[in-house]
Order: sequence, then structure tokens, then C-alpha cells
Amino acid sequence: MSGEESGRLARALIEFREAEGISERELARRTWLSEATIRTFEGGRGDLPTPIVARSFEEVLGWAPGSIKATQSEAMGREPSADSAGDVE
Repeated sequence: MSGEESGRLARALIEFREAEGISERELARRTWLSEATIRTFEGGRGDLPTPIVARSFEEVLGWAPGSIKATQSEAMGREPSADSAGDVE
């Protein structure tokens, strides 16, 4: 996730919590995620969330499905990687 994207998500999560007047613990409860996960993404460290984490954030923030880049889901349905291309000799 680019710094700009992770910063956008971090700001959105923090602004959402502040607007709702809720703690990280309450956001974790609402998203079914851990407080550590909330802190990680509010910190904007640039990590790509898993598809489940991305969808949870999209739902709570009211963002369209797929608006947050996620791990693995970006590769699914695309050409096989060099590792799985099947080097048949």
C-alpha cells in the first residue's frame, strides 16, 4: 500500500472514530478485528490489509467494496506468478 493510500485509510479510521466518539476498542468490536489491527492501520504503516480486514474497514467507513487494496485479492484472477507458471522440462 502506498504511503498516500495508507495515510488516507489511517485518517479515515481516526476521523470516523472521532466523529462517532468511540475508542479503538469499540472500533475493533464493530469491525470484528483486534485493537492491535486497528492501531496498525491507524498508524498508517503502509501494510496491505488482508481481504477480510479491508472489507471490514470498507463496511464500517461506508466505502465501496474493493476501494481498499488488499493482499492476495490483488493477485487472484491474474496471470500465474513465475513460481506457479509450471517450469516443465
